[in-house]
Amino acid sequence: MSNFYALLIGIDQYLPNQLPGGYFYGHLSGCVRDVTRVRDFLIGRMGVPADHIFSLTATNIGAAQPQEPPEQWPTYANILAGFHHITSIATAGDQVFIHYSGHGGRAATVYPEVKGANEHDETLVPTDIGNSQDRYLRDLHLAQLLQTMVDKKLNVTLVLDSCHSGGATRGVSATARGIGVIDTTQRQSLLDANERQAQIANWQAAMRSSTRNLKPDSGWLPEPTGYTLLAACRGTELAYEDNFEIDGVWTRSGALTYALLDALRNLGNGLTYKMLQDRVVAKVHAYFDLQTPMLHGDGTRTVFGIDQTRSIYRVNVRKVDIANQRVQLDAGQSGLVRKGVQFAIYPPATLDAVRSAQRLAIVTVTDVGSVDAWAEITQVLQDAPIEQGAQALLFNPGSPRLQRTVGMVTQVDLPASINQTYALQAVVDLIQGGEGGFVRMVETNQTADFTVMVDGAGNYLIGDSAGQPIPNLRPALPINDPKSGKILVARLTHLTQYRNVRELANYDDSSPLKNKLTVELFRLPADYQRGDRPTLLPFDLAAGPRTVKAGEHFAVRIKNLLPELPPTRSDPVRNELNITMFDLQPDWGISQIYPADEAAFLPLDPQREVIRIFKASLPYGYSQGTDVVKVFATIGTTNFRWLELPALDQPRSATRSALDKPQNALESLLASVAATAKGYAFRNAAPVTDPSTEWLTEQVELTVVA
Repeated sequence: MSNFYALLIGIDQYLPNQLPGGYFYGHLSGCVRDVTRVRDFLIGRMGVPADHIFSLTATNIGAAQPQEPPEQWPTYANILAGFHHITSIATAGDQVFIHYSGHGGRAATVYPEVKGANEHDETLVPTDIGNSQDRYLRDLHLAQLLQTMVDKKLNVTLVLDSCHSGGATRGVSATARGIGVIDTTQRQSLLDANERQAQIANWQAAMRSSTRNLKPDSGWLPEPTGYTLLAACRGTELAYEDNFEIDGVWTRSGALTYALLDALRNLGNGLTYKMLQDRVVAKVHAYFDLQTPMLHGDGTRTVFGIDQTRSIYRVNVRKVDIANQRVQLDAGQSGLVRKGVQFAIYPPATLDAVRSAQRLAIVTVTDVGSVDAWAEITQVLQDAPIEQGAQALLFNPGSPRLQRTVGMVTQVDLPASINQTYALQAVVDLIQGGEGGFVRMVETNQTADFTVMVDGAGNYLIGDSAGQPIPNLRPALPINDPKSGKILVARLTHLTQYRNVRELANYDDSSPLKNKLTVELFRLPADYQRGDRPTLLPFDLAAGPRTVKAGEHFAVRIKNLLPELPPTRSDPVRNELNITMFDLQPDWGISQIYPADEAAFLPLDPQREVIRIFKASLPYGYSQGTDVVKVFATIGTTNFRWLELPALDQPRSATRSALDKPQNALESLLASVAATAKGYAFRNAAPVTDPSTEWLTEQVELTVVA
């Protein structure tokens, strides 16, 4: 993509930076790695020329200064120069991508005539914020830099993997990318009076044009016009970095960047920013319940302007070593091939290499060189030879982790009468004794999916990866009740199965269904009555999560975007999709809600849509909850009722016993995700390669308040 430019900023090391009150911006660990992975993605998967990508990084090697030369540091001056340089070389219609990973901050405003004398500015924190002579990149300045790009008719995407707030995590590995205090240091401005006045005028114009006349819920900038902003979290939440399993290796990364790159693996025709945000939110919420990535700007824009069909990432087979059951691929590290990555092998000169019926085999990369790689033939799909010149297409089904990890967190401020050491050890003994099955203890340098702690009242608490208590787990479990330990482990098992379903997705790059399903939520007028013709009102994504009150109606619209092409003898794949919809409930139950009867699915013709109306509700005693609406679409016939779960602490329905024999490869995957048998041989679920089970899923979240 020669019309694509990127500015990537990653800051792990902050120079000595004492602030009033003894606060300081601590070093981070995953920011440089974030932008390195983003750069690899842009070059290897999108074909962006390396000389169109400008990186500013500060790597912390334990020395007094970053390891990079000073001209590559993300200082205030260098960041500003980076914005100006890209603006100068890009031309109208070009794509500009800006990614910032580092601390966000708040500082006493230098624009009192706009904000008021006692207000603050939201800031990006350069690596050289060490003394009063150093400067933040403030919100008014950032807004003007972006507006200059928009005025030049550049298509701008801004990603901010940082937050304004800060706070201590509870003995876990997650770190917040913000410190939660307002810097009152008096700082000089490099701007002359004209530049400063231009920033103020631009900000006031943006605020006047905003339909809500306030900043978005992420707290960063006025409602964007002409560019798209993806922020790591809401203004009152934390943006975390933690250890994530990436390409089989536990790696430090920002949660937003990790989720973003995971979602972009399936980048293709028709993926909008709104669809991208839904996928990112789902991934982040699998680890941090209280970090909600926010989208501002036009969510209907296609990501990076890719509104035409992109070529599928494919490489040639160089050599075939049948004796050792392996093939050599014409791509290596320089092409983003990593050990453990899987490819689907197709015959040479395959014209339509998105039909799984033509796949010859699945191979798994075992040895990687700079420009080539060897891959083991792990699954033979047809009785036909693999020839030199065969095509290998990236095949990454995103198989779910069936087991989740648990970490124990010791509180430092509990009364001496509460024996938390004994209580936590009892849970460890149960898990290590095989009681958990679906859960195991976390290993060193890994991220715990769940944390267990004891509160000041002597009750067990289950938290997310950052130690934040997971809501709506009731009743309380007193540590002095001998039954509480087993109930706690049973809850961890239930939460694991719930998360397995929530994360279930198909990332196969060669799927003919990629981005061919859209799922949208809409509000309905307050006076809507059943039977009325529904007027669909969009949610304001910049105002926060989609929210309705209990008792109000909302609509779900599902679209089949496949073209209207009738099936032929040579291509039996039909463009009718079989649709099933689930509600993942605030009480941690999972129910099929469409079709609502005993049917497994209902068909949806190509280029058609279906709208279903639902009434929001909350379980008894809940003041707020999150529903996840998850829709599955298949070409073949499949029963998804494997995935249903009762509410937390409730027995399973006996009707599930009718589903004890999977009928195809996809149902085998579903059965493994929903397995209940103690002692199940846990591993990552096997890829789905059966052509009769081509499938995909989309999901959106809805907050319900009392």
